[in-house]
Amino acid sequence: ITNNQKMLNLKHLGQTIARSDASVLIQGESGTGKELFAQAIHNASLVSHQPFVSLNCSSIPKELLEAELFGYESGAFTGARKDGKIGKFELAGEGTLFLDELGTMPMDMQVKLLRVLESKEYVPLGSNKKVPFKARVIAATNENLEKAIGEGRFREDLFHRLNEFTLRIPTLAECREDILPLAYFFLKLTCAKAHKSFRGFDRLAEAALLEYPWPGNIRELKNVIRSE
Repeated sequence: ITNNQKMLNLKHLGQTIARSDASVLIQGESGTGKELFAQAIHNASLVSHQPFVSLNCSSIPKELLEAELFGYESGAFTGARKDGKIGKFELAGEGTLFLDELGTMPMDMQVKLLRVLESKEYVPLGSNKKVPFKARVIAATNENLEKAIGEGRFREDLFHRLNEFTLRIPTLAECREDILPLAYFFLKLTCAKAHKSFRGFDRLAEAALLEYPWPGNIRELKNVIRSE
């Protein structure tokens, strides 16, 4: 839902990117809809019938991230499941693996991710068998990765490997013409779920919505409409 020219251009670019299997890096502030864009690229791709698997790199403890991505065999480490576990690499199949908050990934895992992307294969923990990796990778971050590279927190080679296409999602404050259409969309959804009639906003409410800077972007707008 947008009337903003930057966003319309991004949607067109996303549709073009979807036809290739190139890696994509989506940059933007928290709450701008990076995962929504990633899902839309997958849905418009030739592998839309394949899985879309998402992992938030910041939500997984450092010591468990490798097992979450690679999976593991029975008895791979203390506390491991007896029957092992399938990792995100395998779950993605020939579809799309979406890595959110990529900038928080530890350096040692960045090396391993780069190796998988270059070799197109990986080895689950506790195994000696190589498994082919066929999924497309879409990564997202709200960090400035160029700055992180300069500070030694992110690998430059991984950045260039993932940066075949870049999408920068503008903030809601940069798309002020979208505030009211989005607000009405979220209000309609909220009213429908609550089985209430849809009446819209009065002029004072619309003015307040337009004047507010929305530091939390679309996520904040959605939550404000739902809570009111």
